[in-house]
Amino acid sequence: MSPSPHLAPAAVEAPRGGKTLATPAVRSHARQADIDIAQVPGSGKAGRVLKADIDAFVQHPDALKAPPALPPTLAPAGQDEVIKIIGLRRKIAEKMAESYRTAPHFTYVDEVDATDLVALRERLKPLATQLGASLTYLPFIMKALCLAFRQPEFRKVNATVEESTFTLTVRGDINIGIATDSPQGLYVPVIKQVQHKSIIELAQEIADLTQRTREGKVAVHELQGGTFTITSVGNIGGRFATPIINQPEVAILGVNQIHDRPMVIDGQIVARKMMYLSPSFDHRIIDGAVAARFVSLLKATLETPESLLLDLR
Repeated sequence: MSPSPHLAPAAVEAPRGGKTLATPAVRSHARQADIDIAQVPGSGKAGRVLKADIDAFVQHPDALKAPPALPPTLAPAGQDEVIKIIGLRRKIAEKMAESYRTAPHFTYVDEVDATDLVALRERLKPLATQLGASLTYLPFIMKALCLAFRQPEFRKVNATVEESTFTLTVRGDINIGIATDSPQGLYVPVIKQVQHKSIIELAQEIADLTQRTREGKVAVHELQGGTFTITSVGNIGGRFATPIINQPEVAILGVNQIHDRPMVIDGQIVARKMMYLSPSFDHRIIDGAVAARFVSLLKATLETPESLLLDLR
């Protein structure tokens, strides 16, 4: 039965459990009136709450005032909760356990004076913004890795192991995975052929790929083909970690927080911006001395970051 044309449209109750439809101005009006907008029936299209709805709600004799904000509900102390590990979380757990059982891990930590790197990034950020890129430290670190992988001694760090035949494939392309925390779990989207891309191009691709990963829009092929992985928790905090290798790769680089520290330079105590690198290696493939020299080269490159600008590819 169609509604009578002589009746005013009835207010539509705002959907419970969903977001209340309202403009910012209407939400502000509700806050000023001390009204919980989620309790107001909306008369606009699709239940949208209008300013008139707020006023009518206030004038109604049964209008409810918004309750005072309550602190988050905490789980009762001493109460156990059993959570079954399934889906992606289980796949991640199985892969990490397999990696740790199969490859004898060792982590080598070194400290980088990132003062010049921080300054260079600050100088380049306006240009990057003009080109539509959000410039982080990752593109600089990726290009430093490319320089290191070109050295004959370190080619085996950019490699993968076939466990069934126990063969090592030294990769010609440098495909760097970026460990990305998403609502769905941990994913590692891969930036392909890093050696052919500029710092700005890498910045643009990292922003695009990690954003789509967090939104669940990344394609399967964009999660495959990695030859080396970077895991960065510097934006969260901490000094260093001991990351687990993303098999079949043979190494992973932990990038940690840049922080101010007093350092002695030429007999003077000065404030410098310091950062720890904490890569883990598969000791079946990479010896400790090789790992140490590899990290020392990364350190030297990042401490003189202008050299990275010479590599325009």
